[in-house]
Amino acid sequence: MSEPLVLGIESTCDETGVAIVRGRELLVDVTATSMDEYARYGGIIPEIASRAHLESFVPTLSAALERAGVRLTDIDAIAVAAGPGLVGSLTVGDSAAKALAYATGKPLYGVNHVVGHLAVAGLAAEQLDGKPGMDDGPLPKEFIGLVVSGGHSHLAHVRDITRDIEVLGATLDDAAGEAFDKVGRLLDTPYPGGPHVDRLARAGNRKAIRFPRGLAASKDRNRHRYDFSFSGLKTAVARYVEALRAAGEPIPREDICAGFSEAVNDSLTAKAVQAALDTGCDTIVVGGGFSANSRLRELIRDRAGSAGISVRIPPLRFCTDNGAQIAAIGAQVVAAGLDPSPVDFSPNTAMPLAQVLI
Repeated sequence: MSEPLVLGIESTCDETGVAIVRGRELLVDVTATSMDEYARYGGIIPEIASRAHLESFVPTLSAALERAGVRLTDIDAIAVAAGPGLVGSLTVGDSAAKALAYATGKPLYGVNHVVGHLAVAGLAAEQLDGKPGMDDGPLPKEFIGLVVSGGHSHLAHVRDITRDIEVLGATLDDAAGEAFDKVGRLLDTPYPGGPHVDRLARAGNRKAIRFPRGLAASKDRNRHRYDFSFSGLKTAVARYVEALRAAGEPIPREDICAGFSEAVNDSLTAKAVQAALDTGCDTIVVGGGFSANSRLRELIRDRAGSAGISVRIPPLRFCTDNGAQIAAIGAQVVAAGLDPSPVDFSPNTAMPLAQVLI
C-alpha cells in the first residue's frame, strides 16, 4: 500500500508555498514570494504580505496540482503552517487550508513552521537537489536541531520530531539572521542585508578583526550553555564603524563582515556540536533561512566532522520558507498516527518549538 499523499501549505511571512509529498518523496514544490515589494521599506510590511497571499494562493495551489499530476480529491491529508509567524499571513493560509479540508473531507493538521525547517532535510535528497545518489536516508529518530533564521535561533534535542522536542537554548536577544540584516543596514547594503553581508564576508579576511562572542564569559558558560546573544556583537560592529567614520578613515566592509560572520557562526556551531556531544546524538540537523549562510555550512561540517558527528542541511532553495517543509512535517505527523487538528484552531503567532501540532 502506498504512503499517504500530503499537501503542505506555507504562509507564515511573505512566501506562499504549496508542496505535495508522498512519504519522503517530494512530488512538487511551488513558491510565490512578495519579497521584492519590501526593498523600499527595508522590511516586511504585514498588510502587503497578507494581501499577496490572498492573490497568490489559488494560482500556486493550481500550479502545484498540475505539475504533480494529481487532483485535489487525490490528496489524503492537508498540512498547514499554524505558527509561528505573522498573524495576517497565517490567517490566510489557515483559512484556505480549512476551506480545502471542509470541501474535500480530508483531515487537516496545523503544524509548526519552525519544526518544518528541520523536517525538510529528511526528504529524499535527489528530490531536493536533483542529484541521484545523494540520498542520506530518513532523519534519525533522535538528533540535535539548530534552527537559525531572521526570527529564530534555537538549539533543540529532538527525540521524536512529532512528539518529543526539548528546547536546549535560544537567542536572548537578536536572532542570527536578524543581526546580519542589521549589520547590512549599518553598512548600507540593499535589503535584505544578510545575503550581502555573507557575500562581502567571503571576500574578507575573517582574522583581520576579532569581534566579541556573546555569552563567552566564564560566568555565562554554564548558565547559558546553549543560549546565544548577538546584540552586543552588533553594537561592537556599530561602534567600530562609527569610530572609523568619525576619523574619516575608509570602511573595510569585507573584513568587517568577515569578522562579524565568524563571531556569529563560531557561537552557533560550537554550541551545536557541544549539545550533540553532551546528549550523545550523532547527527545535527540545521534549518531556517540563515542556514543558507556559506560560512555556517562550512564551519559546522568541519567542526561536527572532527567530532564524529554527521550534519544534515537542506539545499539552499529549501532553507527559506517553502511548502515542502510543511508537507514534510505533515507527512511525519500523519505517519505517526497523530489526531488531526480541531477545525476551529486559531493561528499561534508565538507557537513554541516544542509544540509540533496545534
